[in-house]
Amino acid sequence: MIKTTSKALLGLAISMGMLQAHAAESKKVDVLLIGGGIMSSTLGVWLNELEPSWTMEMVERLDKVAEESSNGWNNAGTGHSGLAELNYTPEDKDGKVNISKAIEINEAFQVTRQFLAWQVRQTVLKNPHSFINSTPHMSFVWGDDNIKFLKKRYEALQASPLFRPMQYSEDHAQIAKWVPLMMEGRDPNQKLATTWTPIGTDVNWGEVTRQYVSSLQTRPNFNLKLSSEVNDITRNADGSWHVEYKNLKDGTSSATDAKFLFIGAGGGALKLLQKSGIPEGRDYAGFPVGGSFLVTDNQDIALQHMAKAYGIASTGAPPMSVPHLDTRVLDGKRVILFGPFATFSTKFLKEGSYLDLFSSMTTHNFWPMTKVGIEQYPLVEYLAGQLMLSDDDRFKALQEYFPHAKKEDWRLWQAGQRVQIIKRDAEKGGVLKLGTEVVSSQDGSIAALLGASPGASTAAPIMLNVLEKVFKDKVATPEWQAKIRQIVPSYGTKLNDSPAAVQQEWNYTAEVLQLDKPPVLDLSVGTGAAPAAPSKPAESKPANDMAL
Repeated sequence: MIKTTSKALLGLAISMGMLQAHAAESKKVDVLLIGGGIMSSTLGVWLNELEPSWTMEMVERLDKVAEESSNGWNNAGTGHSGLAELNYTPEDKDGKVNISKAIEINEAFQVTRQFLAWQVRQTVLKNPHSFINSTPHMSFVWGDDNIKFLKKRYEALQASPLFRPMQYSEDHAQIAKWVPLMMEGRDPNQKLATTWTPIGTDVNWGEVTRQYVSSLQTRPNFNLKLSSEVNDITRNADGSWHVEYKNLKDGTSSATDAKFLFIGAGGGALKLLQKSGIPEGRDYAGFPVGGSFLVTDNQDIALQHMAKAYGIASTGAPPMSVPHLDTRVLDGKRVILFGPFATFSTKFLKEGSYLDLFSSMTTHNFWPMTKVGIEQYPLVEYLAGQLMLSDDDRFKALQEYFPHAKKEDWRLWQAGQRVQIIKRDAEKGGVLKLGTEVVSSQDGSIAALLGASPGASTAAPIMLNVLEKVFKDKVATPEWQAKIRQIVPSYGTKLNDSPAAVQQEWNYTAEVLQLDKPPVLDLSVGTGAAPAAPSKPAESKPANDMAL
């Protein structure tokens, strides 16, 4: 009995000692960033600006940063600013075009432009042409109803200085000057309408991410862990977060304790949020959607097209299906992408597991997922139809935008996965949510970013929102306020209310980012009345904002 007791005590002592050793081995940092994409790296750069003495660690499961959704080949590379995307300007039940969402998105991208410009000035980012290039944005539609809508949209947007450089045309000759590739071989009697604006951009978010992380790595207080997959997230007694991760190359395990934990793992964020156990994460589920593009890198073709031309969804298809013919600069050369064509997989990441969707189901989110599945059945039908598309079907869709396209010049490319938000709703059971959502604990010690659209384009303002949410007291200090306004001169103001402020911001960011000189606004023209709330709100259609 004594021997047994002694052995038990010895075993307990050894196990306690191992636990203490384990605790002692845990690295301690101020901030831990999970995910090596545009969101985590942007937050890392923000915090390095505001609190350069803070220690930071970034954990990424792949061998390089920016290999998932942030990779230039895994997204459309649009500097989303509501210039061409028709889903940001819905009609209400009275037939009036509401531009408030487009203004919101545009203002957010102006913050991103200022943030990028500041990083260029600080040499965090180098050679602007390596990651951002002027690329006109245009909407391109046909059919009487679509033409009527585009004209109304154009007229509504003229109330905002952010959209005033936009031009409208139904003239084939004029459209051919803007996008000759799209007009060659087209029926001269086909009724068309376009809006075109010169201040759009193409952005390689993967390159931005790589340069951000490269700069952070020069700081002695930053540590990057690649090929490292997070296995567990638990709360320490002192309120910090204990994160355990495994090196996928050599199988070794490590752990880090962080005062603040940010989960910016794209499609992988939901499952990691669930691991944390915070009650705020129980309300969420995810709906994965992927996308593929037709690609040509034939320079004889690519150099004939300079625009991001957004169309309109086919009859009966959800707005997420809106095709666009995109000029891109990837790997140092011009290419054209056409799509997206929706794909479906139960993976939450391109390099994820087919079990992702099923393993994310919990007793808390199963019913919301079921309700959304029923309510969004047309979306399910659409995805099923997309999966059945043949190569000929996809090529036929391309020819609607590029009549002279030849099959041999194009190849199919599988882009990234996006996990759209499903959130518990007291009335409906569950709803498919628009855009992105920051989920944080009550004490602000952990935050996660869920959702997809408009994604990278608004990384800078979204991460600023994270700071305002979890570091509220810090943001209120004169020191942080001064620094934020230095980085983003328009912080706290509405550019839409001042044409002069818009012009100033365009001129500043265009010069630093080496973009085309922006148009000159007529400052004598006011902003017009603020867009009134529609008298009869349009029915909410969350699929409108689903991004591929």
